[in-house]
Amino acid sequence: MSFVLDNSVAMRWFFGDGSQKDLEYSLAVLSQITVSRVLVPCAWSLEVANVIACAETRGLVAEARSAEFIQLLSEMDFIEDGIESPLVFANVLSVARRYGLSAYGASYLELAMREGAELATLDAELTRAASQAGVTRFQPQVN
Repeated sequence: MSFVLDNSVAMRWFFGDGSQKDLEYSLAVLSQITVSRVLVPCAWSLEVANVIACAETRGLVAEARSAEFIQLLSEMDFIEDGIESPLVFANVLSVARRYGLSAYGASYLELAMREGAELATLDAELTRAASQAGVTRFQPQVN
């Protein structure tokens, strides 16, 4: 099974915030990491780093905690998309325009569409766009 991992899910692992339903979903997704093919768009690492840097700047987390989380992420077997710039400009921009998403959000949806994968997300706009595009939201198998 393959799915695209949105940053909104990974950040729930780090911050532990959000609704109980969102936390349960994110932890259920985490439980599937070792048994699934997990895809992330090329900007995923930058997006993760940006959220963490902003949280550190605001004094919400210590650098040591961030470093531990980054280490954990680096040990996970994510497959980073190697899409090249011409395809980003053509495909991702087209998806962003069509579904009213940011280029970052569109990169997750475009990857899921291109790979025929489900999308693990907590982002309402991305969920809406995925539904419109015929991309299924990833539903973790709970044992």
